[in-house]
Amino acid sequence: MPEVIYSLAGKKVYVAGHRGMVGSAIVRRLATEGCEILTASRSEVDLTRQAEVEAWMAKNRPDAVFLAAAKVGGILANDTYPADFLYDNLILEANIIHAARTVGVEKLMFLGSSCIYPKLADQPIVEEALLTGPLEPTNEWYAIAKIAGIKLCQAYRKQYGSDFISAMPTNLYGPGDNFDLKSSHVMPALIRKAHEAKVGHLPEITIWGTGTPRREFLHVDDCADACVHLMKTYSGDTHVNVGSGEDVTILELTELVSKVVGFQGKIVHDLSKPDGTPRKLMSAKKLRSLEWAPKIKLEEGIASAYRAFLDGEYLERSQGDAA
Repeated sequence: MPEVIYSLAGKKVYVAGHRGMVGSAIVRRLATEGCEILTASRSEVDLTRQAEVEAWMAKNRPDAVFLAAAKVGGILANDTYPADFLYDNLILEANIIHAARTVGVEKLMFLGSSCIYPKLADQPIVEEALLTGPLEPTNEWYAIAKIAGIKLCQAYRKQYGSDFISAMPTNLYGPGDNFDLKSSHVMPALIRKAHEAKVGHLPEITIWGTGTPRREFLHVDDCADACVHLMKTYSGDTHVNVGSGEDVTILELTELVSKVVGFQGKIVHDLSKPDGTPRKLMSAKKLRSLEWAPKIKLEEGIASAYRAFLDGEYLERSQGDAA
């Protein structure tokens, strides 16, 4: 176990975006850290309003912050609402990071996304690949906002000495996911499609594109564990990839989801739809050097996500808003 350089015990820890999939998982994980967990609903503070954020932070004075609030969604949502994805994410992260420095927050973690990397980056993608090539056009608005968040943390570290770090999770899934087919990511969309096909006795389900692109997936509870681990053991200028270190094709994923859900029909391809990035596997070398590795296998994780879907433990939001 690496040295704990920042203990969360006895601290006031603010989880921004606690209703979203990642934020709620971090809240669950923090329950064992002996800290006071702070959350705020949208009725208490609108994170896109600077004055409201600064007033709330000044009143509550958190010692540490996990910045998991974001407007999130898949290819369709990003393509449909580009201004919302760029503006909302830019403004809320800037408000929280600036207010954290102003009120003297000891440590902050900004959570980004693997979409920050160039579309054709060498695989597996190392942290140093950031800004070395063009982004994937289908989600560049979200990616640019997340890159800005990384740079903002670096700037506050450089100018003010703030202990602000960044973690870049891969594709996440699990309890609390967004299963709205208009705005969800590939995993929850496949789970819902397979379930509805099964209960509706449909002969087939359709997936976008060729099914050949490769994607990496990490259960959200593993992600939360990694984030808490980094908060306690890492302090550096460079962002850290948070992933499983393994990938599968979209077709393989669809077959595995179908197996877990119990759908036995055909899988057909809509070749009029885009594939997106051909492959996106992040290097896990930096995270492994800090002695962290995931515990939840993919099939086991899909089963837990499906149980959460059946139990209604998911958030259907028209635009995938996790703030």
